[in-house]
Amino acid sequence: MRVVNQKLTFVVGTGRCGSTALSQVINIHPDVLSINELFASVPEREMLDETALSGPEFWGYLSRPNPITNSMIKNGASAPEFLYHRVPGRRFDAETTGIPAISVMVLPHLTDDPDTLFDELESEVTSWPTRRPAEHWTALFTSLGARFGNPDAVVERTGMSIGRVPEMRRAFPEARFVHLYREGPDCAVSMSRHFSFRMIPLLWEMADHCGLETPEHLTAEHVAQLPADLAVLLSDRYDPALVWDRPIPISAFGTLWSDTIVDGLEKLDAVPAEQRTALSYENLLEEPEKELIRLAEFIGVEPWRSWLDASVAHLDGGRPGAARKLPTEELTSLLESCSPGTRALAVHQ
Repeated sequence: MRVVNQKLTFVVGTGRCGSTALSQVINIHPDVLSINELFASVPEREMLDETALSGPEFWGYLSRPNPITNSMIKNGASAPEFLYHRVPGRRFDAETTGIPAISVMVLPHLTDDPDTLFDELESEVTSWPTRRPAEHWTALFTSLGARFGNPDAVVERTGMSIGRVPEMRRAFPEARFVHLYREGPDCAVSMSRHFSFRMIPLLWEMADHCGLETPEHLTAEHVAQLPADLAVLLSDRYDPALVWDRPIPISAFGTLWSDTIVDGLEKLDAVPAEQRTALSYENLLEEPEKELIRLAEFIGVEPWRSWLDASVAHLDGGRPGAARKLPTEELTSLLESCSPGTRALAVHQ
């Protein structure tokens, strides 16, 4: 296959910052291939390193069920971003076959028939030669682009991806980056209402209980040391209410947002200025046409009038300000926990 030199842009952020809405808007543009949650679907770090993979090996990463997302769906804790289980007559099931990683969020974002697209990709990708993962990703973008109008640009958006900017840059040194951000308190409130983000402080609680520096080091032996209500969350079966009903102070999500922002901005600073831009979710809602024109110019596509009209109609302007509805004591603690990230953003802007 001839690999087309499409312009590649990554939309990065903390998660819960409006990136899902932005993905939907980008997907409307006729000259853009919108790739949704690719690196959340296939999270393995080696998928952005230099170790060569054969076509079948690369396809294995795309097609194997992601244990985290599959477990969430199986246990009734599916996130709004998980699109596949809404497809009528779908072939894969979390309980039986498991849902291929690329089918949960990526393929249903592109088509109403993700199973047929999955089969077409399997036939093609498994025939590819051994090469660096970045070359496989580029070929995948080209293959998808050929099926969806040969667009001029590719935009990949994954929630909570700002920490992976260095890996993305190493794999794709010419890529551009859009940092989409949202006011910290509102973003933290949104995190507190999302199952995946509620799991993060619980995983840190598990790590602290076991004396570990990071949840990534948790093993089966560590799980045996945990209280039953935490250990069960790492098992095959659990009640989502254990996560939804567990008291977690709102300030924990302010700290999560703040730590992610501070770390992410340091990593973005290493990206050449001409290859990065920032986009405020609040500004996008307040002045959508102005911000979308600027975004299109940065991505390298025309801000067509029809796209602007459809996008402005799609954006929901009624979401800012959720944090201001909190009780005074909670709002005070939230603002304090967000303050390092808020200061870092102000300096960065």
